[in-house]
Formats: sequence, C-alpha cells, structure tokens
Amino acid sequence: MSEDSEYLDQLVDERQLREYLTAELGASDTFEVTYHEGGNSNEILFVTWDNMDLVLRRPPPGETASTAHQILREYRVLSALQPTPVPVPRTVLSCEDTSIIGAEFYLMERVEGEVIGDSEPERFATPEYRRQIGTELIETLSHIHTVDYEAVGLGDFGRPSGFTQRQVDRWTKQMDWLYEEKGHDRHVSDLESLRDWLLDNVPESHPETLVHGDFRLDNMLFGTGTPPELVAVLDWELSTLGDPLTDLGFLLAHWRDPKDDADPAIPEWTSPHTEHPDYLTREQLVERYEELTGLEFTNERFYRALAVFKEAVAGEMFYARYLDGETSDPLYPRMEHRVPSMAERGLRIISGNEPL
Repeated sequence: MSEDSEYLDQLVDERQLREYLTAELGASDTFEVTYHEGGNSNEILFVTWDNMDLVLRRPPPGETASTAHQILREYRVLSALQPTPVPVPRTVLSCEDTSIIGAEFYLMERVEGEVIGDSEPERFATPEYRRQIGTELIETLSHIHTVDYEAVGLGDFGRPSGFTQRQVDRWTKQMDWLYEEKGHDRHVSDLESLRDWLLDNVPESHPETLVHGDFRLDNMLFGTGTPPELVAVLDWELSTLGDPLTDLGFLLAHWRDPKDDADPAIPEWTSPHTEHPDYLTREQLVERYEELTGLEFTNERFYRALAVFKEAVAGEMFYARYLDGETSDPLYPRMEHRVPSMAERGLRIISGNEPL
C-alpha cells in the first residue's frame, strides 16, 4: 500500500461517504476518491460521483471540532459569494456529522485550471498575457473588497473594527509564545525591531470589507486556455471581515518587481517570474486597485511590512518545530537563514529601501 493510500484511509471512510452521498445526491454507479497534495492546512480529496467531479475539503486528522481549521466557515463564505463577481467554485453540500468521515467536511464542484506557482505556463509567456495575469488578479481582489457583505449574509462573519491592531497583537503573541511557552532560545534582533515598529505604527483607522486573508498568485486558479482567465480563488480558510489593505499588502509582499535588487527572502514562497518587465509592477497593481475600489493605499510600508512580519514569525515557528524534532519537512530547517532574511527585508521596506 502506498503512503498516499494509507493517508487516504485516515481521511475518509469510503463506505460511509458513499452511503452519505447516496442519501444526499442520489445513487451513482461511479464513485472514486483520490488524495490531492497541496491543500495547505486543510486537506483536499477529489471525488467522482456519477457525472460530477467534486472536491472534498476537510481538516487534517486529529483536529478537534472546535479547531477544524473552520472548514464550514470556508464553506459559508464560498456559498455566500456564489451570486457575486468573485470567481469561486460552486458549493454542493456541507456536513457537520463527524461520524461520516471523522471530521466536518464540505463538497464543491471541481474547477479545471492551473495554479501559477514556481514557473510560468508557456501559453502565458507573451507581453499581453503577462499583463493580463496581473489585471485579472487585481480585479478579482477588488471584487472581494467591494462585495456588500451584509447583503450576501456575511454581516456577522467577523469583527472588522480594530482588525489591523488585532493582527499585529496576534502575531506578537505568537512570538511571545515561542520564547515563553515553547522555550525557543534563538532571538532574531531584526524581527524584534520589525515587531516594535509595527506596534508603534498601526493605522488609527481602516476600511472595513470582506478579506481573503491569504491573497497571492499561487492561491488562484487560472483556466486552461488563453487569454489568462482567473476562474477560482482558492483557500478561504482565513477569510473574515477586516481591513482590505492587509490583503493588498500581502499580495504585494509576494509580487517581485524588475527593480528588486535583493534575492527573495523565501524563494519557496515567491513567484519569481513576475520580475519580468512584461508583468505589471507593484505600483501599477496599486494604481488599478485604487481605481476599481475607490480606496487609497495609505500606509503602504506598514501593510507590506506586516505581511513580511507574519510570514517571518510563521517561519520561526517552523524552525522551532524542526529544532524540537517535530517535523521532517525539508523546508523547516531552511528557516534558520530564511527568517533573518525576511526580517531584514521588513526593515528595508519600512526604511524605504525596498520601494513600492
């Protein structure tokens, strides 16, 4: 039995799932379940049922109902966005009964497409199409941030007031937990300086919209043809009501420009091909965003630095897990050098040495 097959057995009881789907969707002669890597913190299973190709999302094994990576929260926002211009897969059903497969889960239709990750698809390697990728991306972000969240039933989806202050506080507490609770004894001085600057420079007020929480190029699905068409926004598990400029700052922190001199702080989390001069620059992305939303990207250094800080703290948590022997992931030991590089980058941003 392969490792994937063994892990699939931990994720789903196929007999019980089949019985459940029969009751909910009707009988089917076709039933197949396969595991798909790359679901980030929630798992992805591909399910074929009758003439439908579906995606099943569930938390990893061992998660409790209270932590379950809020899988049904993700289902809720996807369902609410169905009638809006935001491209999301069609939701099919959700299940709170953990006795079916051992966890809450939901099903959505599978969308055919490709994620643009480490490399650029050959069919998009033209000046026109490269610009279109950035245009599709920023127009989609503007759709998210201009959704009337009250009208689509998401009025209680979060606490937008004070969101940005809570973000800084939350990630500061994660640092404190590393040192005080986990006993991590490596101190990265640049990371501490970055934290202190962010605490002192939180904007006093901010717009309040629906936010995605992890908006970057490799969380987008582009159609299989040309020209580039963004057909689905993926990974909504961090979505809430909050400050839209945190989404924009996060996108820009992952978007390389031709003028960027330094190497990516974490190459594994960066799409290097956007450095090509055919792609929209960060400034052009911001200009288009402001045109579409009517929002002004004020305090841009703060928002880009916040994005870098969050990933640096996450990276240091990964490194602590590696030191404690809790993981065999080959990325985690690389954080010994990646985290200081990220923290240094954050200081470059706030000092103006890495301009928008």
